[in-house]
Amino acid sequence: MSKAPHIYGIETLAIHAGARPEPVTGARNTPIYQTTAYAFEDTDHAADLFNLQTFGFIYSRLTNPTVAVLEERVASLEGGRAAVCAASGHAAQFLAFFTLLDPGDEFLASTNLYGGSITQFSHSFKRLGWNCHFVDPKDPENFRRALTPKCKAIFVEALANPGGVVVDLEPVAAIAKDAGIPLIVDNTLATPYLCRPLEWGADLIVHSTTKFLSGHGTSMGGALVESGKFDWARDGKFPTMTEPDPAYHGLTFYEMFGDFGFTMKARTVALRDFGPAMSPTNAFYTITGIESLPVRMDRHVANAETVAAFLEGHKAVAWVSYAGLKSSPYFDLAKKYLPKGAGSVFTFGLRGGYEAGIKLVESVNLFSHLANIGDTRSLILHPASTTHRQLTDEQRAAAGAGPDVIRLSIGLETAGDLLADLDQGLATR
Repeated sequence: MSKAPHIYGIETLAIHAGARPEPVTGARNTPIYQTTAYAFEDTDHAADLFNLQTFGFIYSRLTNPTVAVLEERVASLEGGRAAVCAASGHAAQFLAFFTLLDPGDEFLASTNLYGGSITQFSHSFKRLGWNCHFVDPKDPENFRRALTPKCKAIFVEALANPGGVVVDLEPVAAIAKDAGIPLIVDNTLATPYLCRPLEWGADLIVHSTTKFLSGHGTSMGGALVESGKFDWARDGKFPTMTEPDPAYHGLTFYEMFGDFGFTMKARTVALRDFGPAMSPTNAFYTITGIESLPVRMDRHVANAETVAAFLEGHKAVAWVSYAGLKSSPYFDLAKKYLPKGAGSVFTFGLRGGYEAGIKLVESVNLFSHLANIGDTRSLILHPASTTHRQLTDEQRAAAGAGPDVIRLSIGLETAGDLLADLDQGLATR
């Protein structure tokens, strides 16, 4: 009687998935394959590669051995079928939507998103003929009410940036399934260590690997992961997946590649033609960062819980939006979807509004004032004057980035030092 295959834990996958000793030298770390192109065995081999009839490496805009290890690792961590990496999180989002949409198509997106995503969806995508309708995610039924016949996807952040909003993924996924469209989840803030959206019905996942996956503020990147479970042939809504592609002599991606057809299409069409390739060096640093992801996230969460509780009791603070606090309206959802902790990025509001926010970010010493999250270092930002300044007052308020809002990304320092720095900064208001 054969035994069931062993299921590896996420800590093991973070270190080993996709990698093995380099066969020529025995190097244990994944090498940086700093090369643009790869030699073919013969003309038949070259033809098979270009016709997608065999797998291998052609040109590093499409595939690279270092990047391939990262793609397999991220897919494994998310429990997905396959992944394709790109130069940034925004590039990964573009690959996803270019593969999904034709001009005139529409999609729904949560109002609680990173400000750059709101700008990308509402302005740049519109120039391509892709129209986004923004939906308040607090009531999942809002998505059902907003659906139109032209809608091709629903997009949410599992743990929203910057407001600490936890989206109720399970009912939103059910609404998407009823409509025959994929649910796309940005899992950047939660990471697969804290939340696994595919287990709650998501179909595609995007990451800015720049953030917690890389983890050290060194390397730009993005990733697109597919579950392998979505039926692209249902209802004929996705001709890019089910109709012959003239660039590949009539190949049909869903028929040819099945449960990893979407990422193959994203790679061999969108990545090929628009070129937002991840560099092998950035892939190497991100692979290295992921190896410590589980232990880093535990520390991130522990520090964030300590800082949030401190701020909740501070006289200069009007409110704290952190799903790990019992006072949060998202506390129960966080327990459901993020049982290991509600991440380490959250917001709070200052008594004194916009000017108080400006003063605080200029008064702290240990916190770094910059536009990033997910670093080993603790970071502080006033979104209304930086990442969300291009938005209208109404959009900023809807996104949880009003004039009084401060965003923190809590790092790995000694918690007491972080409290002392914030305390002295708040005292100078």
